[in-house]
Amino acid sequence: MIPFTFEKLEVYQKAIAFADSIYDATKTFPKEERFGLISQLRRSSISIAANIAEGAGRQSKSDQKHFYTISRGSLYECIPFLELANRKCFLQSENHQKILSKAHELARLFNGLIRSRE
Repeated sequence: MIPFTFEKLEVYQKAIAFADSIYDATKTFPKEERFGLISQLRRSSISIAANIAEGAGRQSKSDQKHFYTISRGSLYECIPFLELANRKCFLQSENHQKILSKAHELARLFNGLIRSRE
């Protein structure tokens, strides 16, 4: 099957990998966080890739930029949830650092993608 054009974007591939790492990490969170941190982290992490896809489907550069900016915002939304999960010892420090490293790389890619739509 031929991939959609946006699926070839490095930022999209890394966004999917980021969401995958969030899903894996939250499997070990306490059950009482099912509707709290687990839900928030999972929803915001998959929103990153979803908004890239939606933006890629838009015709104008300004519409694309709008959705890529929303996507970057969803990435940033994950950061305080990850920090709290780390403080509550739901995440091992090493895993927390790996996920944050992925987040920094994604932010860098988003900055370039957004600039390219100006």
